Amino acid sequence: MRGTERFLADAANRGLGVHLVERAAASSLEDAARIMGITPADIVKSLVVKHRDGTFLFALVPGDRQISWPKLRALLGVNKLSMPSAEVAFEATGYERGTITPLGSTTPWPVYADASITGRRISMGAGEHGFSAFVNADELAAALEAVVADISDPI
Repeated sequence: MRGTERFLADAANRGLGVHLVERAAASSLEDAARIMGITPADIVKSLVVKHRDGTFLFALVPGDRQISWPKLRALLGVNKLSMPSAEVAFEATGYERGTITPLGSTTPWPVYADASITGRRISMGAGEHGFSAFVNADELAAALEAVVADISDPI
């Protein structure tokens, strides 16, 4: 099953409305925002984070922000987290970097969403290069049973 198909099937199973758009290839997050006519803050990165015990989680962070490792570690009550290699992230989710999304992930890892994404429409990866999805961030967080907290800092 293609990445966008997994993405759309999972969204439908959760009752989550998403709008899938095909877009030109982008060389960066800023380029993708320009192509779609939105700001980098409107694009939410789905980042795969690895626990020391070998499990993973998704961190949803706006494009104009980065994970705050101290905040995320404190929230989780751990002292070590890391970003896995692209290959390990693919093994954990079934998605390539730049397309990763919790929706349709081959394993449903826990989701932590930065509080700054709430209350608005966002764009996110949709499982394949050249596609993005627009979704209401609050509905996304509810559908994923995400923990919503301050987990980021400005870039």
